[in-house]
Amino acid sequence: MTSTKDRMIGTWRLVATVIEDLSTGQKTNAWGGDALGYINYGPDGRMMVINARSGREKPQGPVPTEAEAADLFRSMLAYGGTYTVEGDVVTHHVDISWNEAWTGTRQVRKARFDGNRVHLSADPALDVASGKMSVRTMTWEKLA
Repeated sequence: MTSTKDRMIGTWRLVATVIEDLSTGQKTNAWGGDALGYINYGPDGRMMVINARSGREKPQGPVPTEAEAADLFRSMLAYGGTYTVEGDVVTHHVDISWNEAWTGTRQVRKARFDGNRVHLSADPALDVASGKMSVRTMTWEKLA
């Protein structure tokens, strides 16, 4: 049987980001139906990820206004670092991030495979948008 670490290596395309409200069980697609994203796990133990919400608007000119820049910042995430795998738990050790609040953190995900897809679920936490306890699950499809 192939290990979780071996199965993770490669490039994956974002399929969905689902947030489940733990008090109601309600599930919502956090980034919209056409969200874009890629995550890459290298055999050298390094990883990178970038995600963007669907429906992002282009700035009116070549340099975004402050409001446009703020909206663009809030509608994406990107970070990189190293990763470790223990059983079915993948931990991202963030050493660079679009948001300095994430730099130096560990992002822990539980992996569940389904064919050429992997579902990475975070531990229950307060959702930054609703303030409710929730679980965020990102589904990725293997590209290479």
